[in-house]
Amino acid sequence: MSTTTAPALPTFAERTRDLAKACFTGPLNIAISLACIALLAWVVPPMFRWAVLDATWSGTAAECRAAAGACWAFVREKFWFSIFGLYPFEERWRPATMMVILVTLVVASTIRIFWTRWLLLAWAVAAVAMWVLMQGGVLGLSFVETRQWGGLAITGIIAVYGLALGYPLAIVLALGRRSELPLVRWFCTAIIECVRGVPLISLLFMAAIMLPLFMPQGVTVDRLVRVLFAYTLFTAAYMAEVVRGGLQAMPRGQYEAADALGLSYWKKMRLIILPQALTITIPAQVNTFIGLFKDTTLVVVIGVFDFFTTLRASLGDPNWLGFPTEAYVYAAAVYFVLCFAMSKYSQRLERDFTPAGR
Repeated sequence: MSTTTAPALPTFAERTRDLAKACFTGPLNIAISLACIALLAWVVPPMFRWAVLDATWSGTAAECRAAAGACWAFVREKFWFSIFGLYPFEERWRPATMMVILVTLVVASTIRIFWTRWLLLAWAVAAVAMWVLMQGGVLGLSFVETRQWGGLAITGIIAVYGLALGYPLAIVLALGRRSELPLVRWFCTAIIECVRGVPLISLLFMAAIMLPLFMPQGVTVDRLVRVLFAYTLFTAAYMAEVVRGGLQAMPRGQYEAADALGLSYWKKMRLIILPQALTITIPAQVNTFIGLFKDTTLVVVIGVFDFFTTLRASLGDPNWLGFPTEAYVYAAAVYFVLCFAMSKYSQRLERDFTPAGR
């Protein structure tokens, strides 16, 4: 029996040779490459001088204003506020513990050896544990309202759980939209098109303002739960179209072969169709994930202070006025690192699941 292995990664020398060949082959490529090099030589040194050589890494706002470079002392001063938001200072060990649990589970989920039912159970248990840890009110923990949650901690909660809950719902909606049962197909199509036809802000407003009006008298739903509901539904609608594209790209012979084996509909989808459809749409899925992750900044419209919003609020500190560039550079760096990590992981998944030579 022959086995397929992933293609070997090019060496550094091979990459360098390919880059030189691509940049310096032909008069036009040489001219464009030299222009780019000149542009970098003009832009990079001043930026490096501002960001590193002339920067103020610690000190007061007055010292920063007297210096010519960046004021990273501002970022240092507001760092923990950007992570935990308005969470009570003496209780910050709780969101810190929550973030450690969250990061541990995310890292474990990227390792294929842990892809078992136990991982799903761990996520289910951790979801309850993290909510109890953050909100408190039991086990001797003081109660902290969700309006005091904020910073990178709340961004992680919304992004991870919104994407994790929206993904299986997206698969169900995609399968329903391709169902041969008219009612199921119309219902799933209506959900997808209605949600995709409005911006996320409108869904957040409806979840925050309109949804409580339809609840029974005396029944209230926490604002953060409503945000998670809207974000999950929005994620599911957009991911459903990505999954549907993968299902439509599958050759008809795969469906016929599964039917010839006598497999039921769900076994055919679970064992044959979905694994291939999800594999070929990995780039599109991650692209959608990255866009949805950055959309978490929109929760500010209903008063949830995510990571980016806490930084903007920090700019209003009268003792540290005048350093918006440093705050936005810091925010951009954090978002870039997280999005780049998702991108690199998707590339690794493509190498692992794509046969050699495909």
